[in-house]
Amino acid sequence: MKISQLVTALLLLSCTNNNPTDSWTVTRQPAEYEELDAIWLIWPPTEHKSGESVQKVTISVIEALIDDLNIIVTCGDKDLCDEARKILNSRFKESQNLTIREVPSVEIWARDTGPTFVETSDGKHAIADFNFNAWGYTDTLDVDTKTEELYDTRVADLLQIPVISSSMISEGGNREVNGRGTLMVAERVEQGRNPHLSRSQMEAEYKRLLGVEKVIWLKRGLQEDDHTFLGPLNTAEGTKAYTVVTTNGHIDEFARFVNDSTILLAQVDSSAFDDPMALENHQRLEENYQILLEETDQNGNPFNIIRMPLPETVFDKMAPGDYVYDYIKTQDYQDGTTFPDGDTITVVAAASYLNFLITNTVVIGQKYWREGMADEINLKDERAKRVLESIFPDRKIIMLDARAVNLGGGGIHCFSMQQPKLKPKG
Repeated sequence: MKISQLVTALLLLSCTNNNPTDSWTVTRQPAEYEELDAIWLIWPPTEHKSGESVQKVTISVIEALIDDLNIIVTCGDKDLCDEARKILNSRFKESQNLTIREVPSVEIWARDTGPTFVETSDGKHAIADFNFNAWGYTDTLDVDTKTEELYDTRVADLLQIPVISSSMISEGGNREVNGRGTLMVAERVEQGRNPHLSRSQMEAEYKRLLGVEKVIWLKRGLQEDDHTFLGPLNTAEGTKAYTVVTTNGHIDEFARFVNDSTILLAQVDSSAFDDPMALENHQRLEENYQILLEETDQNGNPFNIIRMPLPETVFDKMAPGDYVYDYIKTQDYQDGTTFPDGDTITVVAAASYLNFLITNTVVIGQKYWREGMADEINLKDERAKRVLESIFPDRKIIMLDARAVNLGGGGIHCFSMQQPKLKPKG
């Protein structure tokens, strides 16, 4: 074993839990489609682009779920809590299903920094706490990044439940579980976050923290989710478009477990191949499809694979003063791009019909048509909704305009985290 590998292995083994685990181990991570007790959201501290309200999307999600389950909204500081209470208590009349708590945070991405609830051998819940490096944009010691990394352990303190931790970096948006022992990840993301770890080392940590038996390694995610610092993307018009502080290919943008044996996988229609981004996505997705055709679940059974269309590529403009613009102008672009600081730029949103949230009686998806847009976009929105309706016949399907969130590099699934209902042991 190389010295660097030995050091990494020792670091993993030396990770200590906030609570001793001599008396319990992690048995599994429940799937999102199982019975839930609550959804965690983070009250937005800012907008990604002026005029596109993340707060409005957050309120729409709460409105869709307020009668379904408990909703915990956390706020990064006291002033944000005061704002959230004023707006939400007025809107929802101090609903018993709504709780507002102060937990330090920087952004809204509860899927990645929030609590990953797992079941333990003593019949209780714990939180699996992976390390965090701001999706590869900083190191783990950056002040804001550390605040985000501590979010889930602070939630554990609020709930008074134990934590099992690892120095391995991994985000919830790149981990899909079927609740029966199978985990699905995008290799480019996990390996990029942990270049000094082997697959077997990473799999050992997934098994220890999540209780999984098998890991499926898909290759790459969507191109519009590529790291911003890799450089802008080519458009069909021959221009350039910047990605928006994206993750480099989270799996919840393109492949989702919808039950323990069924995977929903994105697909690009051949009519879109004149768009270079769509063509690149087609090639990536079909490579992943071939992997899934040959894969099985934890018991050796093949998967049922259903295809879901991708939306038309969503472009927008950003200018100085926009939150995302002011961040991506600071990047050191690996392709040699010089950012045109002071000029308006074209950006491509992190848009997908796969970035939906499953709750007990509701599925919240994303739609993209707006007044004045081509009818084809509206038709594709409707087609995506019908796919979700066919998969979840007992749940209400609600499609929301989430562009404000998409322009920050994620979607509705990315800014929410589910808390499963604790089942009685035995």
